Amino acid sequence: MTMSDPKPNSVEDALGADDAKNSQIQSAKDHCSCEAILGRVIQQYSETRKFWGTQPVGHFKDLKDTTSLTEGPIEPSTLVSKVKQEPYNLLGQLEWTTCDLNSDDLCSELYNFLKENYPDDGLLFKTEYSREFLRWALCPPGYYQSWHIGVRVKTSKKLVAFIGGVPVRIRVRDEVIKMAKINFLCVHKKLRSKGLAPVMIKEVTRRIHLENIWQAAYNSYLVLSRPLTTCRFWGRLLNPKKIIDVGIKSLSGRMTMSMAIKVNKLPDAPITPGFREMERRDVPVVTELLRNYLCQFEVAADFDENDVKHCFLPRENVIYSYLVVSPETHDVTDFCSFYSVPATITRNPKYTTLECAYSYYNVATVTSFPQLMKDALIISKLKGFDMLYASDVMHNQSFFKELRFTPGNELFHYYLYNYRLGSSLKPSELGLVL
Repeated sequence: MTMSDPKPNSVEDALGADDAKNSQIQSAKDHCSCEAILGRVIQQYSETRKFWGTQPVGHFKDLKDTTSLTEGPIEPSTLVSKVKQEPYNLLGQLEWTTCDLNSDDLCSELYNFLKENYPDDGLLFKTEYSREFLRWALCPPGYYQSWHIGVRVKTSKKLVAFIGGVPVRIRVRDEVIKMAKINFLCVHKKLRSKGLAPVMIKEVTRRIHLENIWQAAYNSYLVLSRPLTTCRFWGRLLNPKKIIDVGIKSLSGRMTMSMAIKVNKLPDAPITPGFREMERRDVPVVTELLRNYLCQFEVAADFDENDVKHCFLPRENVIYSYLVVSPETHDVTDFCSFYSVPATITRNPKYTTLECAYSYYNVATVTSFPQLMKDALIISKLKGFDMLYASDVMHNQSFFKELRFTPGNELFHYYLYNYRLGSSLKPSELGLVL
């Protein structure tokens, strides 16, 4: 989301205006250089600190004070009756709306809005969250419909902004805290200079407080404040020819296309005995595996059986989950999962869609992590995915080199709202995927 676009005279003018400038793609050299990344970080922080500097979040100045600042909530909770009861004011031409994702029409409207406006303008690929994925991500057990917040133009009723929140339990050190997870903040690409995003953040915060919840977790490619940790996605080619043809990767040195296909080749079937798809009867044991694994991290998700049932039971084109059953003891020993977020290819005469899988939560207790994740790669390849991505949280770095994952260029940052840790975490100390 840019902060420097010229302001239109009105919402209607903005929605009807031609784009004032064309987005340009940086060269691969500039895109991946340390100097370029540092420059973007500095620019992003200067653009966002005016708002986030007023919020109860970690700040870079905290690094200088390691004695008086304690870990825990930055601002104390208050009585729900003292929370602002009325929504924040919007521009006169705009109005709040609550999005009911159980409605097929509204879910399709949100899908189309995000597809057209999610902030990746000018890139070769546009992220596409399916209707099924939106319901999976935004409607977990105990969700609040009031946290699915849209903004419409009063006259046309056109959806021009959205932010979503869902309740989660996150363990910080030894304390499990009920928080909100914030995602899908999106403003119409022609309204991004009108200060709408900060108002939406304040409004979703207000509605969260009305449910007596005072902390939140979120992530962003922008430097908003002092991050909890900073991560990077690593990618593994499943369909090398397509990936190279569309320009994600290029042949380097003396590498030929046939060599690239050969070095990235995978077996035709999973190699671990007892590897199978997760079923409903597996929910209790998968819950136990996850809880035992995640307890070793400083900040981690806290799953119960209802969460596992919703988050991990397989849904075609949304979430894929597999486990290993010991042929000898018949115990479930290992677990892996990944979710689907395809991307539309915007400027390629041959291909229109890039099928991307993203590693979710994985637990290896008997099978080695590289072998377990090799099976995940094999399955994702068989399912028709072109690329599998994994961030460097938890123990994921343990399989990157052996399985030929390569690092991406962009960094992304995890944040906690109204909660301070004494020091930032390494990605490997984080047991949380947002």
